[in-house]
Amino acid sequence: MRPPAFWNTEEERGSGALTRALLSPLGAIYAFATARRIARVKPQRAAMPVICVGNLTLGGTGKTPVAISLLRLLSEAGRTPFALTRGWKGELAGPVRVSEAHTARQVGDEPLLLARSAPVIVSRDRPAGAALGLQQGADVIVMDDGHQNPTLHKDLSLIVVDGETGWGANRVFPAGPLREPVRAGLARTDAVIVMTAGPDDAPDYRRLKLDGLEIPIFHAWLEPAGLAPSGKLLAFAGIGRPQKFFDALTAAGGELAEAFSFPDHHPYSDRDIARLLDLAEAYQAQPITTEKDWVRLPAEARAKVLSWPVQAVFAEPARIAALLEEVCAPRENVDASNRAR
Repeated sequence: MRPPAFWNTEEERGSGALTRALLSPLGAIYAFATARRIARVKPQRAAMPVICVGNLTLGGTGKTPVAISLLRLLSEAGRTPFALTRGWKGELAGPVRVSEAHTARQVGDEPLLLARSAPVIVSRDRPAGAALGLQQGADVIVMDDGHQNPTLHKDLSLIVVDGETGWGANRVFPAGPLREPVRAGLARTDAVIVMTAGPDDAPDYRRLKLDGLEIPIFHAWLEPAGLAPSGKLLAFAGIGRPQKFFDALTAAGGELAEAFSFPDHHPYSDRDIARLLDLAEAYQAQPITTEKDWVRLPAEARAKVLSWPVQAVFAEPARIAALLEEVCAPRENVDASNRAR
């Protein structure tokens, strides 16, 4: 979905303020239902550490690229990490291990993106997904999304927040972008990752209401894997914040002839693709999109569209790696103790 404008500001006057006021009772009901569901469910503990990468808002924060970076760090540390996700908008309930034969319609776009970096389990039943991961050889689970899902015990809960948009209007859906009140969500959080435009864009912790938190806060940003292609480009994206993709392309030297935004997780139809390709031909431009959008395209369309990958980069990679090691280490100690007996 495309976030409405009144989600992005806390202004106290105008039509946006009135709309938020009218929707706030529904937001209170949504928040109550979420809190009640979390309180009533006893999480199941997996036979391996579970690291959850979640957020408190609807829309794009860079959560999946962060999960991919964590998978890479864990692999570099000698672990065998599996990603676990519900497969948003995918037809398969799972648990199922994602393979090259799966399509975005079957498992969703994010699992296909994650599968480029590590084995992925799609499962709406998170404990069942973790159990399948164990059978398949995983020794640590990185759960992409799931902070509001209480069914699986989390050994490390990370919240990703966009340093620019923050918590938006600081109201719970549908009055704002929040999935739950910030205070409630942070109470179950072990560390926060603030995503900014780049290494020189320092997070404003006070504006984000993070000053005074007694948990670690990390700074990260999305960085392209390379320079933008030369020549005219026709860019399109169906992610949480398409403008971030367009801005990044321009900053990397891309010449955008035109840019088109679609709703998050948009399923591209034959008509969409034909229109984009026709416009690209008219502009004499190369069509280009995000990796997340590219995996949703039919195979024949992928051959005609460029994918421009980005990666999450941490300001202090050694610090986040140490936190991951700390979460994984206790299980090693327990296993060693059991073998000694």
